[in-house]
This record gives sequence, C-alpha cells and structure tokens, in this order.
Amino acid sequence: MNRRQFLRAQGALLTLPFLPSLGAAPAKSALPALPSKKLVMMYVPNGLVRRCFFPGEERSELPGFVGGFNADKVKDQKRILNTPGIYPLDLTPTMQPLSGLTNDFTLVTGLDRTYKDGQDVHAQGASCYLTSVSPEQATAKGMRHPNGRSLDQIVGDHVGQATPFNTLEISCNGYKAGKEDIYFDNISWYGPDRIAPSIKEPQKLYERLFMADNYRDHLDDVTDLMLADAKTLAKKLGRDDRETLDEFMGMIREVEIRIAKMGTLLKGVDVDVPKNEILPRGEYIKLQMDLMLLGLQMGITNVATFMVGPERWDAPLLYEGVFDKPVQHHTMTHNQKGDGYKGVQKIDSFHMDQYVYLLERMKAIKEADGSSLLDNSLVTYGAGLGDGATHQYFDLPLIVAGKGQGQIKQGRFIQCKSGTLNSNMWLTLAKLMGLEIDQYADSSGVISDLWT
Repeated sequence: MNRRQFLRAQGALLTLPFLPSLGAAPAKSALPALPSKKLVMMYVPNGLVRRCFFPGEERSELPGFVGGFNADKVKDQKRILNTPGIYPLDLTPTMQPLSGLTNDFTLVTGLDRTYKDGQDVHAQGASCYLTSVSPEQATAKGMRHPNGRSLDQIVGDHVGQATPFNTLEISCNGYKAGKEDIYFDNISWYGPDRIAPSIKEPQKLYERLFMADNYRDHLDDVTDLMLADAKTLAKKLGRDDRETLDEFMGMIREVEIRIAKMGTLLKGVDVDVPKNEILPRGEYIKLQMDLMLLGLQMGITNVATFMVGPERWDAPLLYEGVFDKPVQHHTMTHNQKGDGYKGVQKIDSFHMDQYVYLLERMKAIKEADGSSLLDNSLVTYGAGLGDGATHQYFDLPLIVAGKGQGQIKQGRFIQCKSGTLNSNMWLTLAKLMGLEIDQYADSSGVISDLWT
C-alpha cells in the first residue's frame, strides 16, 4: 500500500503515525497489518524496600547494611524461599499506584542475577542486569566482568531491521560530573566493555529522534516548520485521522515547550555550573518517557532501555511532591532500621508512579489496527539488586506489563522457584519478541508460566 508517511520541511522529515485514510481502500476481507512488537526495559537503581514490595513480607526483618567492594559478603545472607506457583495479585504498598492496571501486568519473584566476585555490587547490578553471562562463561571468554552483549541489543539485531534505530538507550541520570565509572550508569552493552551509551539530556534525545544530522544548527522548531505541510495534509484526511494528526503534533509541541522550560530552570539556578540533579525528577523522567514514546509510535525504534537513575551516586536529587528538599537515595537505602525504610519506600512509590505514567500513556496510544501500543509491547520494571541495603543479587523485583500481542496472560503473581536465573526471563522475552533461540547467556529454560 502506497501512503504518505512524512511531513516535510527544508530537508527535515518527521515520521507520522499510521493514518488509514491516506491508504488505498483495502479489500473488504483484508485485515489491518499487525503492528510491530515493542520491548521496553525500565531499570530502577539501588534496589527496593522488600517488605513494601514483595507480597507476604510486610513484617519481615529489616535489613542491616552490608558493605564492601565485593559482592561476596552477601553469599551467606539468609534468604526467604519461595513457594513456586501462580497466585492472585496482592498489591503491596509500593505497587498501589498500579491498582488501575491490574489486568495489564504480572509480578514475578524468585529471580537471581548472575554474580562474580571482584566488581562493586552496584556496578555489577547495573552492568550485568541484561547480560547474565555466568562467571564461568566470563572466565572462558576472558571477560573481567560478566557483562557481554545485553538482551536489548540482541533483540534489536532481530527486530530492528525495519527501523532507523535498532535500539534506543535512555537514562535519567542528570548529573553533570562523572561521580562513578560507566558500570554504575549503564545497562545496555554492545559487548564486553563496549558501552551502548544512553542519552541523558532531553534536548539531545529530541535531536536524535527528529534531527539525526543535527538540523538544529539551521532549523527552528520542527513543529513550526512542519505546520504548513501538516495543514496541506489535513485536507486529505478523514475526521479520525485529523484528530490523530492534531494529537500527534500537539504532543511534539508540548515536548518542545517542556524542554524549553527545563532549560529555563537550569539557567535560573544560582550555581557556577548548572546541574540537572536539581531538576524536578518527575518532570525530567516523564519528559524522557514521552520522547521515547514518540520514537516507538513513529517507528523510529521497537526496542528501548530506560534507566531511571544511576547506581550508588551519592548526590541529592529533588523528588518533587515527596520531600521538601533534595535527598540522597543511595545513602537512605543503607539506613532502613526503625522508620528509616519509610523514606526509601516513598522513593520506590515515586518511581512506580513514573512506571504507571508510562503504561497509561502506552495504553492510550492507538496503533493502526485499533489496538494500543501497550497491547503490542512488553514493558518490564526491575532492579539489579534485590535489596539496596544488603546488596543481594537474588530475589530481584520484576514486573512484566503489556500483552505482547496476546502472548501473555496478565493480572497474576508468579512465584518462580527461588534461584531461578533472570536470564530465563530474558530468554522468555526474546522468544516472545520472535527470536528463535534456545538459550540466552546462562539460562536453563523459559518462564513457561508467563505464556498464555
């Protein structure tokens, strides 16, 4: 089918969402083309407060601090063993923001991450989260750390051929100064020690999506330039498509306004070098999410990683609506005794609010066949540490949302056998995305309970 796919202005192209009224009339028996599957993997730093996230652990013992450079000090920690099975969802305090989406996600527990002595626990939590190379595999391949090619890159190799970008790596680390090395700040890797750099600044992410050749040097706002072409196009559209185009252009304009607002906030900060960490976290994260959604909706990519923040970096962040002043997330995770855990849990709930925002936006965005973006996606939410105070690499928190085009039955709580490798989940997601592989890193099988 031959249809118009772009708005044009002085060499710039803006990819449009699917507009049926531009296509030739299909045969009555023809079905709409099936939209592409999408994979989004959202990562939160420093673990979560277990007793407020895992069902049944509300009265469990508060963790003490386990420090040290190596992760080997967590080996002897007592662990709570799962009773494997499928259970009804139990919305714990941290999951309460998901109450309106109970048919759209599943909680999975009992997953362990690969672990190897010799690397800081936070660095390994992030850098090995999506790689899952076993210590033996790492040794055999001469790797310093078990951070080979990450899941998003492998899936992108398979599903990214029809999109401008195989993958899109996004981070909400607003720190200007390099407080930690790259292992604390990245979950996506081309291969051992080969970082797939994430985009932290909304302006740069905007330019990557809309002006890969840096049109910003000689062009003004995309929406201004495209306006005349959009008006011409609108005359050829049906009513529903005109509304779709208006909403789409309005969303881009809103993003531009928010980027400008954020720039103004930075200029008004009374410091020698403006730092993004003073920006309201929710506004920053949602702006990055909306830019990612535009990339998915426009077909620029079908695979994205989204890192909410870096591991361990001890500097204050402003969680608007939660605390009166900036706080240090990592430091708080090591002071959970007494009522100390309650402050950390507020940050956990804040991060969950951002995830809910993403899912609700994806549920509202319609694809060519009338299904939602969420219907055609797999959207995970998890951390590389099971608990931020003890640095445990087992019992990782994980939520899987989206229907994957009907392949997943949602609205459940799946308890895997304790010790199940998270690479088994990554293998499952890869297969759901269409990859014909039997093993991923150190996996031993799939999470069969996740399939319909």
